[in-house]
Amino acid sequence: MPIRKATVEDVKEIQKIVNYYAKRERMLPRSLNELYESIRNFFVYVEGKKIYGCCALNIDWEDLAEIKSLAVAKSRSDRGIGGKLLECCLKDAKVLKVKKVFALTYIPEFFEKFGFSLIDKKELPHKIWSECIKCMYFPNCKEIAMMKEL
Repeated sequence: MPIRKATVEDVKEIQKIVNYYAKRERMLPRSLNELYESIRNFFVYVEGKKIYGCCALNIDWEDLAEIKSLAVAKSRSDRGIGGKLLECCLKDAKVLKVKKVFALTYIPEFFEKFGFSLIDKKELPHKIWSECIKCMYFPNCKEIAMMKEL
């Protein structure tokens, strides 16, 4: 599968894919500013010159990283692309010697297939107080916290 690290030229397409699902309350929206600031964290799935999927690995602490903005264009869904993007991020986490990776998701069954387990959000205080508190859904977030030990 043609997966590569993202570049700044990919940001607007990443935002389109992510915000398509955000409008349907399947994930959180991302601003262009937020995506440009974190572009080094992203992998993208590409066919030709078009981006059809994305996923980011965000380092949160010395032993903890988060999977963020995992999305595949509707036209390419159910082809295993999301799993391949997730695997790229998990491989990157291992290279960086991260011990645990978590995700906040509305689709826990997807992450369960990759060895993630349900956890209480209270196990993520650093995340909650640094980023979640700024979110429009805080404190009534419906995302489900999941963790995988590497």
